[in-house]
This record gives sequence, C-alpha cells and structure tokens, in this order.
Amino acid sequence: MITANRLRTFTEQIFIAIGCSETDARLAADVLVSADLRGVDSHGVARLPGYVRLYDIGRLNPQPHIKVVHETPSTAVVDGDRGLGLVVGPWAMKVAIEKARIAGTGWVAVRNSNHFGIAGYHALLAAEQDMIGQAMTHAAPLVAPTFSLDKLLGTNPIAVAIPAATEPTFLADFASTAVAYGKLEILQRKGQDIPLGWAQNADGQPTTDANAIRNGGALLPLGTDREHGSHKGYGLGAVVDIFSGVLSGANYGPWVPPFATAGFMQANEGVGIGTGHFFGAMRIDAFRPAGEFKIHMDTWIQRFRQAKAVEGQRVLIPGDPEREMEAERLATGIPVVEPVIKSLNELGERFGVTL
Repeated sequence: MITANRLRTFTEQIFIAIGCSETDARLAADVLVSADLRGVDSHGVARLPGYVRLYDIGRLNPQPHIKVVHETPSTAVVDGDRGLGLVVGPWAMKVAIEKARIAGTGWVAVRNSNHFGIAGYHALLAAEQDMIGQAMTHAAPLVAPTFSLDKLLGTNPIAVAIPAATEPTFLADFASTAVAYGKLEILQRKGQDIPLGWAQNADGQPTTDANAIRNGGALLPLGTDREHGSHKGYGLGAVVDIFSGVLSGANYGPWVPPFATAGFMQANEGVGIGTGHFFGAMRIDAFRPAGEFKIHMDTWIQRFRQAKAVEGQRVLIPGDPEREMEAERLATGIPVVEPVIKSLNELGERFGVTL
C-alpha cells in the first residue's frame, strides 16, 4: 500500500527526469494517480514505464509545442507535437471549454498525441465548469470487429461527465470492448486466466488465456459475440476511431501506433499523424438554466438510486464505484502489485528517484 501523494511525487519526478517541465510533470502525474485512486489500476502508475519507453524510442516529446492548427468559433483541431497525452488531453479540453463559453458548445479533435490516461479525467474538467464534458480516444489495434480475425480497432473508450446540484457528478467512462487490455495485463502479472468473453484466440475461438492477444488473438467488442450485441460494441468503437482519427488527421484503424507496453506490436503508421482524441464541452445554460438542470439531475439520480434491486445488490449511478474507491484509497493507500513495484523501482534506479 502506497499513499497517493507518494505515488504522485515519484511519478512527477520521473516525468521531470525525462525532460518534462514541472507543470507538465505535475499534471501528468495527477492524471495517472487519479486512475489508481479511482480503482482503474490498468491506467495508473503501472503505465509509467510505458511512457518512458515511448520517450526512449523517440515517439514522445517531453516538451511539446501544442497548438491549434485549424478552428472555427465552436471547433478546433489540435496538434499535440508528440507530447504526453496526459498533458495534451487537458490542454485540448480547455480549448473546447473556452469555445463553449463563447459559442455554447466546443468540439476539439486532436492528432499527433499519445496515450491520454483515463477518459473520465478529461470529461470531468468540463463538468467542473457547469458544462457537459465528453472525451474519447482511439488506441492500438487489439480488437477484432464482429466476425473478424483481423485486429482493426482499439479499446476506444468514451467518457461523459454531467454535473448535478447536490448529488455527485454523473460520470460514464467505459471502453467499447468487453474489457480494457490493461485488465489482461493485470492478470498476466498475476499469472491468472481471464474470464470467457474477453478475448478470442488466433482461430477466433473463445479463450481464457491472458496472453491470447500476444499469440495472435484479439480482444472482443462490448457484447462479446453477435448474439449478445457485439455489433453494437463494434459500432461504438468505430465511431470513436473515426472521430479521433479520421476527423483529426491522426492515424486510424490498424494504423494507430501501439502504446509502448504492447511490446509485441509494431508501429504501422502511415495514414495520419500519431494518436488522436476527441473532446466536447456543452454549456448547460445554452440549453436551459444550469441551476434548474442540475436540480433535475439530482431528481434523476435519486430516482435511479431508489430503484428496487435484486437481492444483495444496489442500483449504481455511473461513477459511484470509482468515487467510493477513491475515498477508500485516499484513506488507506493504493495497493500496488509486486511486478509493478519492481518496474517502478527499476525506473527509480535509472533516474535516481526513490519510491
């Protein structure tokens, strides 16, 4: 168990060691540790060695010149200059927020970026400003569309954050696949099998092998198979890929460059520039008075909380499990498994930083 502050300080020092400014390092560390606090361990400090490897192979620019390369009053395209997606993402969302202040809504497509952490972090930036925030990103091709043996899409998450008055912010943050690849990495480190429905093997058959993707298999879309609605997960992932890649000018589909932790994959860029994201901010008072809306959001949330639940369960609002986990981990610390501790200690030894 390690405190959030200790993890944050260590992570910040590593980012500074590879050349990031103190401001960028602090922001990047906050994005990663926020994932661990919320229980999304697959996107937290376990990813830190991957960002360092991106730097080592020249795909990560620690001091990017992030800029708007095209815009209208309500839209923009941002070039991340190969910067940390953990930094490029908040920068682009702030552009969307400022456009929404003027035009009512703001929409920003990003190219030439890298892995941006958890989508929910970016969506919440807009919710803090009495706006509805949306964030999505595509990722390395680990996912086979329905009936496909080829891996053509990423886990391609979507997050939507909606503020309320007295109730916590509604935050839906989910991959368009049955599970994020990071969950397989966690089970790989523990030497455990995965549940059926997460992945298929190289022949397209269901598998429990946590290493199936490394051996020619693929992650499955949300729904797992056609009978359970995998075509809908495939459709969601495709929309995210088109918004993040085709619309922004980034790579897309099978050409999205892999994150460095996917060492079994080769970068196959060629149709665009780097990795892409897509952000949206919608000013609530562009539709109705914000205070009135948030009171009705309270009513919506409270009614769903009162829903009769199956025995031994309760109806949750999107964002509840993560908020509860955050409160627990702020109090007791963040559990970090031994393989992650080992990899972080190796980084510490390399850069002279003590975990």
